[in-house]
Amino acid sequence: MSSSSVLHQQSINCFINNYQQLGKKWNNGLAGKRVNLAGRRRIRNGVKARAVMDMVVAEDSGNSNSATSAFPFFQTQSQPEDTPASKLELADPEFYKMGFVRSMRAYGVEFREGPNGFGVYASRDIEPSRRAKVVMEIPLELMLTISQNTPWMFFPDIIPVGHPIFDIINSTNPETDWDLRMACLLLYAFDHDKNFWQLYGDFLPSAEECTSLLLATEDDLKELHDENLASTMRKEKERVMEFWEKNWHSAMPLKVKRLARDPERFIWAVSMAQTRHINFRIRVGSLVQDANIFAPYADMLNHSCQPNCFFHWRFRDRMFEVMTNAGQRIKKGEEMTVNYMRGERNNMLMQRYGLSTPSNPWDVIPFSGNAKIHLDSFLSVFNISGSHEDYYHNTKFANEGDSFVDGAVLAAARTLPTWSDGDMPPVPSLEIKAVKVLQEECQQILAEFSTTSKQDQNILDSSPEMSWTREAAIKYRLHRKLFIEKVIQALDIYQDKILF
Repeated sequence: MSSSSVLHQQSINCFINNYQQLGKKWNNGLAGKRVNLAGRRRIRNGVKARAVMDMVVAEDSGNSNSATSAFPFFQTQSQPEDTPASKLELADPEFYKMGFVRSMRAYGVEFREGPNGFGVYASRDIEPSRRAKVVMEIPLELMLTISQNTPWMFFPDIIPVGHPIFDIINSTNPETDWDLRMACLLLYAFDHDKNFWQLYGDFLPSAEECTSLLLATEDDLKELHDENLASTMRKEKERVMEFWEKNWHSAMPLKVKRLARDPERFIWAVSMAQTRHINFRIRVGSLVQDANIFAPYADMLNHSCQPNCFFHWRFRDRMFEVMTNAGQRIKKGEEMTVNYMRGERNNMLMQRYGLSTPSNPWDVIPFSGNAKIHLDSFLSVFNISGSHEDYYHNTKFANEGDSFVDGAVLAAARTLPTWSDGDMPPVPSLEIKAVKVLQEECQQILAEFSTTSKQDQNILDSSPEMSWTREAAIKYRLHRKLFIEKVIQALDIYQDKILF
């Protein structure tokens, strides 16, 4: 056989092998939790089959150019474009081979691992359309699902009737103990032989790699500089510990005792339930249930206040879907995100997910004075449109390159004391005086912190080896200060640009 025939046969074999691997399974994920798999299964770049063929170069340069233009197959490929995803590692093939009864499918997305854990990225350009597009499908058989009302529905259906863990789950209050119930099911799924979750569990963050404040130490909670949030998390941890002591005491049967043999393991399972679960209404047959679900792959979608994806339940074939927003263009390499909790402040995001953002459009500042600014004038200066619940930046009327308006400015429009009385114009002198008073109150709030935003940033930069929960706590107070500083800047711009 000639050398060219051997090369041709190798390229065909590589293509077939790649096609078979892709046909076995696709995968995806949610949550802004960082995952470091050091010491466990490491994510490696998949091996891409590529047939390399030498070009026959003509002696005459002109003939060479004409030959390559006439035969595009022999032209060298252009360098791939740099995108946010290109700097991260692709998930290795093992990540895509897991399956149970029905497989998960992904369309136009890929998983990559960076310093902050897994994320989902567009593998191609997604053009805008009138209808939302499906990018991920997770069947019911792969999800951990517990309904909130009777009759109970547990998926996957792996708990035999009469098993002690069933009684433990059934003894909980579905309205207040949803996280405890999900943690019990998760631990049982890990212990069940030949179960999908025994494989997927390798890709969940360990206790050291999770930002949940349930895993935070007392010193970490003090770093929040928010005693109300710290007190709430102490009570949450006490609730979890009381449940463990009640149900995993020494007299319990071995087949239950081994699921949560120590309190740390159970607290970790509850933190997974809190940070990676989704409250959703599902329909199975004629039964409609509010359920708590843990959707694998979809749980690796990170949070954004301006997401490009949302969740949907396709009841006919019991499929949980991740869909792109209608009319939104997504470029190759752009991260796919969802909004974990719309309308909630950073303290709620920290309590549930261990994350915060300085541009949360729903954060508030507790102003106590009587100073107010004119609402309509403030909105017009920053080109903010919509109703109070649906404020958005009208970029059509904004200056080119203007990136000042973000979620923090939208939050300012909601939280600043304002007045509006039809077309009555504001008095310039009174308006400027009100701005000064509001800025002074913001400065007083900043002065109550024991550190400044610059000091917090220096702490984060100079201590890269700190625990993830402590880092999340310091970022929380830093984001709080950055938000207040942004409001002060917005008030400066308001009094400079306001038109009377």
